[in-house]
Amino acid sequence: MLQPIRTTFRSAAQGARLFSTSRGLRTDLSYQVFGPEKADVIDRSPIIFLHGLFGSKQNNRGISKALARDLKREIFTVDLRNHGQSFHAQEHNYSVMAEDVIKFIQQLKLDKAVLIGHSMGAKTAMTVALDSPKLVSALVPVDNAPVNAPLKSDFGLYVRGMQHVEAANVTKQSEADEILKGYEESLPIRQFLLTNLVRSTEDQTMKFRVPLAVLGEAIPGMADFPYREPGSVSYEGPTLFVRGTKSRYVSDESVPTIKKFFPNASVADVEAGHWLISENPEGFRQAVLKFLQEAP
Repeated sequence: MLQPIRTTFRSAAQGARLFSTSRGLRTDLSYQVFGPEKADVIDRSPIIFLHGLFGSKQNNRGISKALARDLKREIFTVDLRNHGQSFHAQEHNYSVMAEDVIKFIQQLKLDKAVLIGHSMGAKTAMTVALDSPKLVSALVPVDNAPVNAPLKSDFGLYVRGMQHVEAANVTKQSEADEILKGYEESLPIRQFLLTNLVRSTEDQTMKFRVPLAVLGEAIPGMADFPYREPGSVSYEGPTLFVRGTKSRYVSDESVPTIKKFFPNASVADVEAGHWLISENPEGFRQAVLKFLQEAP
């Protein structure tokens, strides 16, 4: 059973333990934490879950509750900078996001943590592990690799569509969705982007809570990886790369590079595309459970 420990507000989901910090400092990251009853907690590292571009901590609530229950560990879901309820800043790259996560681990006085990250969050997690390996007990990058490669998606187009929505001063989510249809035909992807839509308190129009101009400029850099030379630095801890079988972000050709940065890495395939956590949550859960049941 999942149950609150330190709670400033209670989840609508029965039995979920959930609390969120207030951001006293501009550089604090907003987060929520899930976990089993105190008596059930196993003396193993907590898990920090990092979302992808245009995502937020809300995306990983369901899978975090399931993993917290199954693994009997605390799981922190975090909003990275310029996302969700975390602070906005002009600089947006993997180095500064990794610094934010390192500071988060230190502020919460976590000895070590397991890092799970999807897409942008995967490269952020990898950067943390390579920068500060003593803080990371295990690593799970989800559908991204430590390589410099152009993004195989339409993130730049999404930014233009979202900017079109804001310029139109829509007052209903359905109106925003109608505009986004011109930029993305997939309803699930449009719904994902629209999770960032909020109502302005000034004029009641719908605006995006993410800084579109900042993220638009940052997108080319999201294809990079801070470490250019494979093997120049390494993380020796247990590592599992989870990739979608219908995605090309983690190719077979990238595995030798992965092994140079992460010599103890293995690869698990999940029947899904790039958005594999939402497309096949059970397949993802089983892969992570098998790996983390033995991890420190």
